[in-house]
Amino acid sequence: MSLIVQKYGGTSVGTVERIQKVAERVAATRDAGHDVVVVVSAMGKSTDVLVDMAKEITDSPSPREMDMLLTTGEQVSIALLTMALQARGQEAVSMTGWQAGISTEAIHTKARIQHIDRTPIDKALSAGNVVIVAGFQGVAENGQITTLGRGGSDTTAVALAAALGADLCEIYTDVDGIYTADPRIAPAARKLARISYDEMLELATLGAGVLHPRAVECAKNYKVKLTVRSSFGHEEGTIVEEEADMEQGLVVSGIAHDKNIAKVTVAGLPAKVGTLSKLFNTLAAEHINVDIIIQSSYENETTDVSFSVSGEEVEKTRDVLEKQRDALSFSNIMTEEGLAKVSIVGAGMITNAGVAADMFSCLAEAGVRIKMVSTSEIKVSCVVPGDKVEIAVQSLHSAFGLDAKEKAVVHGV
Repeated sequence: MSLIVQKYGGTSVGTVERIQKVAERVAATRDAGHDVVVVVSAMGKSTDVLVDMAKEITDSPSPREMDMLLTTGEQVSIALLTMALQARGQEAVSMTGWQAGISTEAIHTKARIQHIDRTPIDKALSAGNVVIVAGFQGVAENGQITTLGRGGSDTTAVALAAALGADLCEIYTDVDGIYTADPRIAPAARKLARISYDEMLELATLGAGVLHPRAVECAKNYKVKLTVRSSFGHEEGTIVEEEADMEQGLVVSGIAHDKNIAKVTVAGLPAKVGTLSKLFNTLAAEHINVDIIIQSSYENETTDVSFSVSGEEVEKTRDVLEKQRDALSFSNIMTEEGLAKVSIVGAGMITNAGVAADMFSCLAEAGVRIKMVSTSEIKVSCVVPGDKVEIAVQSLHSAFGLDAKEKAVVHGV
């Protein structure tokens, strides 16, 4: 009997009616002769509601208590879905992340999975159950409940598929596959039949919200067969695999964007060997993710370093650096918020010169000012004003030949 892992996002289980629909799909998969493990997110926007409640109490809630709070959202979903399956005569059992044997590092709010003990799930499957697992959560060796960060249910699903040796991992969401851009911003975006792990990882890391980057990384590392499809219909989805000739003849395969970017400039740093190491080790120690980095040196033996971070981490970044002002010996910190990042991604960029120049020309013609640039073999990213991100995505999508004749359909929104 083959094993399928299915993951349903918050929109897919946003109401009791939608949970009933998910139960129908899960039961149909079980009736087709498959063992099924299901990973679910919290219902709809319930995680946001919990976050807002915490903020009403304190501006700086304890990370430990935030994990305790936020994991309750998934527990509601797994219990309701299990009840819905049982009401249909299908044996099912729900498990929290720790009951499912998911062990993580001891870091609150953004822990990484370290090990999965498959014994509890294997026992439940052997007893004829569909196993419903709470996504986004686990337990550290010290017994503390942890979460994997927003979007971590994707990671839970792929990690379970890898640990259990699943034949397939299906990610169900509110769109019917991976598109050349976000259909909400680029209505002419086209669905891709296939995409490579590397290209999908770039798109996910750069802001494409359909898949969590760590989930794609896990799928790539463990060769997990992955599909992305809609929970609101039965259309064919997008296959994510090792090698995929996504769109023959196209240099750029997709456009990604992130609307929540900030620029931080640390001015007057000593122009010495080891300065950058000390600066970014300080940030890494506080788990602050830095993206694009630009350094400018001056004749007075000082240097300015600018880098981009998530808009949510601006204040934390400033606080961390201010506490280390004497050790780092900088003169001042400047921040610029309200920025966005737009990126082009495609394996075809490796063998085609001038792609970056074409991107810069396109943005210039659209009146979009470029503030920072980062490149790799298969992507070029530009930080731009936040109010220009939509025109940037639309212009690039057209300029690189990605527009479809029909408008994309977005479900459940």
